[in-house]
Amino acid sequence: MTNYKLPRWLSLSLAFPLAILNAWVLLQVVHYFQPLVSIFVAASLLAFVLDYPIRFFQQQGIKRYFAAGSVLLLAIVIVVALTLTLVPLILQQLNELANFLPSWIDSGTQQLQAFQNWAATQQLPVNLSGLLTQQLDKLSNQLQSFTGQVLSFAVDTIGSVVNVLLTVVLTIYLVLNGERLWDGIFQWFPRHVGSQVRQLVREDFQNYFIGQATLGALLALALILVFLALRVPLALLFGIIIGFFSLFPFGTGIGIGIVSLLVGLQNFWLGVEVLAVTVMIDQVNTNFIAPRLLGNLTGLNPVWVVISLLLGTKLGGLLGLLVAIPIASFIKDVADNWRAGGFNKVEDDVESEQAKLVSDTARIYS
Repeated sequence: MTNYKLPRWLSLSLAFPLAILNAWVLLQVVHYFQPLVSIFVAASLLAFVLDYPIRFFQQQGIKRYFAAGSVLLLAIVIVVALTLTLVPLILQQLNELANFLPSWIDSGTQQLQAFQNWAATQQLPVNLSGLLTQQLDKLSNQLQSFTGQVLSFAVDTIGSVVNVLLTVVLTIYLVLNGERLWDGIFQWFPRHVGSQVRQLVREDFQNYFIGQATLGALLALALILVFLALRVPLALLFGIIIGFFSLFPFGTGIGIGIVSLLVGLQNFWLGVEVLAVTVMIDQVNTNFIAPRLLGNLTGLNPVWVVISLLLGTKLGGLLGLLVAIPIASFIKDVADNWRAGGFNKVEDDVESEQAKLVSDTARIYS
């Protein structure tokens, strides 16, 4: 009986709709079990990040349970300290921003009107009246929506506290017992494949988040100090906003644009200074510090980066946006290794090592 093999194009055409169907089913399962999926993903990411200093202490000769306990205790102390000191200041400045925005809008209107009058005296073909009215109406609506969200924040927090506590507890369990959990999961893979996949997961997720968090913290700290020197209002809040946006690809430019616009409404030339200084600091951070921390970590084409971000936002919201790049990078690395025969090469190495071990054992007992 002869074996009939389907043409490659037909195999791919059959596999594509099956892959789409499986992806759709997986998406439905994820939506059904929300927010449990978000809690597990957030706890796994935190455990990945905390595992980095734990492994560092292990390399110094400290046992894992002592290292994990020390890192968890230090993390709890840092979070509590930030909650008691930094979070109240941020909430206070958010409240001040909501109060300042109406007067800043009036100031921006006066500045644009002054520019319109100057353009009319110079006989320049510039007419911002209609555009100004539309944009101010939109900004006013956004302001009302923002204040409503601030007022409902306390009510939403009651429901989110439980999720936060569950995330913290699950993170602790993953830090202490996660190694056995991942061992059980990767046992379903062939040994030569599981070891490489596990290493790729660690590199693409752990290194990415540690690098991005470090860059964001350095950028926020530098901008806060510069904003304080320039006497920018709400310097702490604006620096943290740009640092938070820097956690996402292409987010730094959006954060800089928002902060510069808000400051420019209050004082046009101060807004220009903020724009120039933030762009300069971001360029130093991107071109000199980031390559040393991240290198070419993702190796993704910018087009795939944008597609990954859009899909991540559509499927998982903010959390999906956060994990979109490392997931896409992991898929790319697995595909590259598979195409290059890396998994097969490791399998051959394992078989040769086993054959060598059998040969050495037979020689010893002969």
